[in-house]
Amino acid sequence: MRLTVFWRNMHDQFGEAYAESLAKDYVLEGLGSRTVDQALADGVAAKEVWRAVCDAFDLPAAAR
Repeated sequence: MRLTVFWRNMHDQFGEAYAESLAKDYVLEGLGSRTVDQALADGVAAKEVWRAVCDAFDLPAAAR
């Protein structure tokens, strides 16, 4: 998954402003207690980060 697709998914699911805030501030256990921004900066694949977001927020199967 490309980062552009990842961010499009985030914006579609959460809205642009909330997606940016969530990525910066919300710590996800599925990412080793890191935020989305931290995980991406550490080199975690965008697809893996997206799966962690989907799991944490119980997004519908169609969003995954």
